[in-house]
Amino acid sequence: MRDRVIRDEIHKDIFVPASHAIIIDTREFQRLRSIQQLSTCEYVFPAANHNRFSHSLGAYHLAGMLISSLNEVQPNLVSNDDSELIQLAALLHDIGHPPFSHLLETPEVFATYHSHEHWGRVLLESKETEIGTALLEVLGQQRRDRLFAIMDGDSEHEGINIPPFMKEIVSSQLDVDRMDYMVRDQANTGAQIGGFDIARVIRALRVNKDGHFFVKSWGLPAIEAYLVTRYHMYHQVYFHKVNMLTQNYLVRMLSRARTLAQEGTLKLSSPLENMLLNSSLDARGYAALNDSHIRVALPEWAEHDDQILAHYAMRLLSRRDFHKSLRIEGLSTEMVDVVLPRLSELVEAAGYNSSIDVITARISKRGYMPYEQGILIEDGRDAADHSPLVRSLTQPNERALIFVPDSIRDELEINVREWVKPSQSSLTQFE
Repeated sequence: MRDRVIRDEIHKDIFVPASHAIIIDTREFQRLRSIQQLSTCEYVFPAANHNRFSHSLGAYHLAGMLISSLNEVQPNLVSNDDSELIQLAALLHDIGHPPFSHLLETPEVFATYHSHEHWGRVLLESKETEIGTALLEVLGQQRRDRLFAIMDGDSEHEGINIPPFMKEIVSSQLDVDRMDYMVRDQANTGAQIGGFDIARVIRALRVNKDGHFFVKSWGLPAIEAYLVTRYHMYHQVYFHKVNMLTQNYLVRMLSRARTLAQEGTLKLSSPLENMLLNSSLDARGYAALNDSHIRVALPEWAEHDDQILAHYAMRLLSRRDFHKSLRIEGLSTEMVDVVLPRLSELVEAAGYNSSIDVITARISKRGYMPYEQGILIEDGRDAADHSPLVRSLTQPNERALIFVPDSIRDELEINVREWVKPSQSSLTQFE
């Protein structure tokens, strides 16, 4: 097998040596082509149908760039052996994602539920998977186990030190995973939010005497741009109300399909049966699952006699009759708990089924976390100590959404405003 160059929409040419191509060409890694990066976000941004495969290659490429930059300014910081392992850690960080990425990483869907990190390790360690075999072939067991130690954030492996920055390259508040997905997601959604300069961020990074990353003072504006981009991507893209709604549709649909299959009124394909009913799913069975198995079922489920299953499947299939969110600012989960019983009564009185026509979603995002794996500047202080802009991003974002049928939304809004906060009864209408 030859070395290859892969052309990427974000980073242009990505060089892949032949030994790494062996890993990339396994069935389990190629499966990531069929795992959508942003789950149902394409219902809002039609071009947001990029996949975990391209993102993983992007993170791999950036890890190589970052290591080269570090070795240039701090010679011999990373050995060739560890450089390869760090790049492979970045390449393989998403190998265990379920269909539709984080969205279906829930026991509501999987009868055998584990986190994607757990499944990733199962796939990489297994002697029954192509990628497990390839990893051993390329690295040998000792180096493969050191790769796992780096991915786990261990401080050493077999007596050989692993400085914390090696893990931080792949997983931290300023890692190659986030750098790639924010730029890639912004490009594919078309979100116009400014962006940040990856190359400048990388050039500004150094490793201190304790083995942790820090940023040169001149790099602070690039860090500010990075954190502002992250803030806006969450608010404008990842937490978009239609994205939150369609995620609910998909999870509720699959949960209903599981119930019907258990009752014997819905026949599932073999892959979906493994996902929804198999409580002893193994590595090969998990690695056989991808987005297409769910997409193929949608037309049949949209015509099913079960009202609940058809209700969700038809909306995902046609993008018609979507529920609408109540336009109430500052709605908290506590408020939702209080109003939900009364709201459900009104929905039922209007002739709807509250169990399927009242949908709630909770948005919870921790802000930038100084001092807790924060971003250090070269004087040892956190970026938040240097920048009022970064400091303003430390507040967590927690709120709730309630979705109801469009035809009764206006009426329900009036009632809910009176229940939660009388002063909101005159709130300006907006979409």
